[in-house]
Amino acid sequence: MTDIAQISPAPVDDAVFAAAQVSKSWPFEEARKLVKRFPGGKRDAAGDLVPVLFETGYGPSGLPHIGTFQEVLRTTLVRRAYQAMTGGHPTRLVAFSDDMDGLRKVPDNVPNKDVLTANLGKPLSRIPDPFGTHDSFAAHNNASLREFLDRFGFDYEFVSSSDRYNSGAFDAALINVLRHYDAIQAIMLPTLREERRQTYSPVLPVSPSTGVVLQVAIEVVDAEAGIVRFADSDGSLVEQTVLGGQAKLQWKVDWAMRWVALGVDYEMCGKDLTDSHLQSGRIAHVLGGRRPEGLIYELFLDEKGEKISKSKGNGLTIEQWLDYGSEESLGFYLFREPKSAKSLHPGIIPRAVDEYWQFREKLATQPVEQQLGNPVWHLLRANGYHGGDGDKLPVTYGLLLNLVGVLGAGASREQVWSYLGNYVINADPAAHPALDTLVTCALAYNRDFVAPTLQRRAPLANEAAALTALDAALAGMTADAGAEAFQTVVYEVGKEPDFGFESLRDWFKALYETLLGSSAGPRMGSFIALYGLANTRALIAEALAGA
Repeated sequence: MTDIAQISPAPVDDAVFAAAQVSKSWPFEEARKLVKRFPGGKRDAAGDLVPVLFETGYGPSGLPHIGTFQEVLRTTLVRRAYQAMTGGHPTRLVAFSDDMDGLRKVPDNVPNKDVLTANLGKPLSRIPDPFGTHDSFAAHNNASLREFLDRFGFDYEFVSSSDRYNSGAFDAALINVLRHYDAIQAIMLPTLREERRQTYSPVLPVSPSTGVVLQVAIEVVDAEAGIVRFADSDGSLVEQTVLGGQAKLQWKVDWAMRWVALGVDYEMCGKDLTDSHLQSGRIAHVLGGRRPEGLIYELFLDEKGEKISKSKGNGLTIEQWLDYGSEESLGFYLFREPKSAKSLHPGIIPRAVDEYWQFREKLATQPVEQQLGNPVWHLLRANGYHGGDGDKLPVTYGLLLNLVGVLGAGASREQVWSYLGNYVINADPAAHPALDTLVTCALAYNRDFVAPTLQRRAPLANEAAALTALDAALAGMTADAGAEAFQTVVYEVGKEPDFGFESLRDWFKALYETLLGSSAGPRMGSFIALYGLANTRALIAEALAGA
């Protein structure tokens, strides 16, 4: 994390600069909106270049999650693309915490819930921390956000809503809202149900008696002085300033005010905020500003295609992803097709891991024009994002999972590395840290998802005959014959017409189901080389015994 106001990016290579002008990769398409917004760069009244401001928002009523990560990552990718397109124009990224929001309900995943229950409705920054580690509930979750973002090396500036309101930094913006109170109401009231219209106000005063953020109608008494009149919780009529943290704004108005007050140029949001984005843009115009550029991205779905809900618990946390896959694979998965709904469940992790490394291996041989369309090019430039050791993984994650699946739920890291010695040069975890990370992930993934479902079936008569022939062929080979030689033998056996396979696919499926207990599997030559010739023949013997 950095506290400086302006990030100075590395100089942009001429070839990258030229390719960026025509790249169709989505971060460049998004960055192109900013280039069009600021021809010649964003400049102040004196004509000097000033940073383009990117923003991401965070609601600290809960802990950071995978949605928080994807928004900061994707925004960072657009930021880096803009820098490439402009030859390194300055930028800033603000992570904004809306911690003046009133607590609406008590989260399920916190201790001492009675502490929060007793303070419902109060600003998150004025509620005791149920974890007992910080000055407030918001401070605890804000610290978690900063730790979370720092963990992944993001360059950002943290801005707290409560700090801005309480310090008076938003006072001028609040007065501006009061000046345009009627115009804002004209935008918002037609979008509300009749009963909501009766009490709706763009400004939410904080009760002087209870400290609760009130959802009540107000009367503007003196816009320039920031004075309003409203009915307090006990029904008494109160005249009070909205300045200095004694009020906050309704969500859509607050979003628009923040854009104008901070000078936000780019902010993306989920599809569920489409209407908010539209109305906030109209309000920003009324306040004398301009809606920032941005991407409206699709939401995550579970494995049944249903929208992910925190209350249902049908999602996938970032901690779970990192239990079963790498940081790079998560970034890779979130990079692709942000305007398409994405499934988010454990089953997509292995493929994401292997596809990341496939794209990474391609990168070095691609011309720069193709590199800019490669997700890994973008990820490697997002705050020093990197994969660990080299541009090629010596063993695919899918193959690693097959090995661990055969070894069983009780397999250890040391045991897996002993088998990797059959296949990997210098099979030392210290020499292959990225692979070592995936060994740990594979053991966890196998334990939780693979081992409980594996079930080897007995081979049919023709399959048993083919397995017998394969075993005889392998008996004439040496352990160091290599994956390609083993693969050739497997092919030759499967092509034999006497065994009755309609296609090689049927032969491979039989191998997977009888030897590995799964309907899909690895390239068998690679598996034999990894698992070992003698061990593979033992697997075949077990399958034939079951026949």
